[in-house]
Amino acid sequence: MLTTASFDYLKDLSKNNNREWFHANKKVYEKDLKKPFQNLVQELIYIFQRHDPAIQIHVKDAIFRIYRDIRFSKDKTPYKTHVSAVISPKGRKGKEYPGFYIHFEAGRLLMGGGAYFLEKSSLQKVRKAITQEPQTLEKIVRDSTFVEYYEALQGEKNKRLPKEFKSIHEEQPLIANKQFYAMAELDPKNVLKDGFLAFAEQHYLALKPLNDFLIKAIYS
Repeated sequence: MLTTASFDYLKDLSKNNNREWFHANKKVYEKDLKKPFQNLVQELIYIFQRHDPAIQIHVKDAIFRIYRDIRFSKDKTPYKTHVSAVISPKGRKGKEYPGFYIHFEAGRLLMGGGAYFLEKSSLQKVRKAITQEPQTLEKIVRDSTFVEYYEALQGEKNKRLPKEFKSIHEEQPLIANKQFYAMAELDPKNVLKDGFLAFAEQHYLALKPLNDFLIKAIYS
């Protein structure tokens, strides 16, 4: 599991984000960050499988690489200063598949999920599902548990809607969303607490009705 040494490594990396330093400290990376984060994600996979048996992925399928893609970026620092993973039946490669995201860096912890990347066809399916059940998504995002953990549904909205969805917009404004996700920004020291796995499970369960709605809409 993650420790104060994990914080220390990420702080040092942010000050020394270059290949020479990274390779000189590769063993520290492996011991203090990579392996502990792998262990944490593995434990979360086991826990989430109890609630969704379709999650049958390996740790490597969930965790994003620490190496940055700098080909089209002005920022040429080669490494991310955080570790992150997506836990779902599709893992990190399932960009459209609603899942649970965890992101840890020295200054913050993010947990949440939903649908962040939706292709046009998938967005159309979600909007049709909202049209067919106008109150279902609204009930999910207004549920007291969801609000307690995530406050509100997030996501960019379209200023213009296709004709078939304009009539329902007044009744259900969420149909204008082109993203449907929720994210909690938390104190990163939570990961050091003994009850962190249960804490993460509570966030997963608070998010699950949203993910279930989106999965049904996109893949049924």
